[in-house]
Amino acid sequence: MWNELLTVIFLTMLPIAELRGGIPVGLALGLSPWIVILTAIIVNCLVFFPIYFILDIFYDRFFSRFAWTRKLIDNVQRRGGKYVEKYGIIGLALFVGIPLPVTGVWTGTGAAWFLGLDWKRSFLAICLGVLISSTIVSIISLGIINGFASV
Repeated sequence: MWNELLTVIFLTMLPIAELRGGIPVGLALGLSPWIVILTAIIVNCLVFFPIYFILDIFYDRFFSRFAWTRKLIDNVQRRGGKYVEKYGIIGLALFVGIPLPVTGVWTGTGAAWFLGLDWKRSFLAICLGVLISSTIVSIISLGIINGFASV
């Protein structure tokens, strides 16, 4: 069971797979749906911290020295600011909640950092998005697995 659970954790931490890969694989490996889903939710939410704060550290210590990176960040914040004002944290949560490649925690956290959003509010939005995505992925995965079991 531990090897299978480590597989779920590993897949959930990957940028493209995230819980969209971890949940179906964990269920297909025969793990308890509750254990798989809760593990994927917790791990996927916790991925936020290293991404957000490593971006912060790298920018402060290295990239802020260059005018072109400061200009890029300022430009992204200026252009994205209108969308943040319009959709706010709910927009970030919905973006992360769509279970498609490139719409998960990795991209959502990067967007939150680039747009200069508060990390606490961003983390809450990311977690809400993870709950939305995990619900969708779990329902689809359980439906497919139960469909194969009845055949």
